[in-house]
Amino acid sequence: MNLFDKLNGKTIVITGASSGAGRAAAYQFAQQGAWLVLASRNEAALNEVAEECRELGANVLVVPTDVTDAKAMIALANAADNWQGKVDVWINNAGVLAAGDFDKTPMAVHKQVIEINLLGYMNGAHAILPIYKKQGYGTIINNISIGGFLPVPHGAGYTASKFALRGFSEALKGELAGWKSIYVCDLFPAFLDTPGIEHAANYTGKALKPAPPVYDPNRLAEAMIKVAANPSANTYVGSASLLLKAGHALMPELMTKLTGLFMRGYFKTAAPIELTDGNIFNTVDYGMSTHGRFGYPGKPKAHRKYIAAGLLGVASLALLAILPSSKK
Repeated sequence: MNLFDKLNGKTIVITGASSGAGRAAAYQFAQQGAWLVLASRNEAALNEVAEECRELGANVLVVPTDVTDAKAMIALANAADNWQGKVDVWINNAGVLAAGDFDKTPMAVHKQVIEINLLGYMNGAHAILPIYKKQGYGTIINNISIGGFLPVPHGAGYTASKFALRGFSEALKGELAGWKSIYVCDLFPAFLDTPGIEHAANYTGKALKPAPPVYDPNRLAEAMIKVAANPSANTYVGSASLLLKAGHALMPELMTKLTGLFMRGYFKTAAPIELTDGNIFNTVDYGMSTHGRFGYPGKPKAHRKYIAAGLLGVASLALLAILPSSKK
């Protein structure tokens, strides 16, 4: 059975569907014949996405929703259930980033990052699970990112949310082990070419950009399609995600120091910009596309040089770490 046969007529809820990976996923699911329920804070952008998905042949319901509002998330789940009498896949995808020295970034910003990135996903799972248990099946897909394993210096609130999110999802998988047809699936993409960094709260005073390799968000959207059709507990999107996870697992202290060193080096040469709270507290009206301006869309081979260099670097560092102990 092909993907279209498995997803045609399925009800798919996507949070954070107004831009980036969520928007890319909406287009991908629309082409698979899914019935889409699109959610985010930006109603104007959602309506734009919905119209484009309808042009692709999909039926679409738009439900403007703030994921930090637990009651609004319950209303979203109920709206999806009432629309088609079922919900097949719930994709927790809405997320934000705040960059800056921890003590120079307002605590209100750190708190809101955690509210969206962690509690937003918890609100989603809390809202949809009663429906899944009643109907006896369903899939939750959590877009966590490799940030669930690799800390981001100057992004402490973001890292706290992602590490905690991975722990929450693992606990939920264990809790639902007795429900054989309810799946919790985690996605760990590497850096994506989305508008997310453009939307980020930025207290560094420097223009931000992701470290290469930067992947096309359609890679993540395709992974969502595959996991929705064939649930899998953990999926790593892009070779760099596995490399970064392995590097931190083998040499956590060294990897953390190197990441911090890299970022401080970047800040020395990056262009200055004004401080901003981005889309942390309110939606924005710019950059509401699938792609940002940083990656190599449609050219996966462009990443190979970075992967090769990264593998060589990790191997060299591992060797350096082993040699001193071998001489004792």
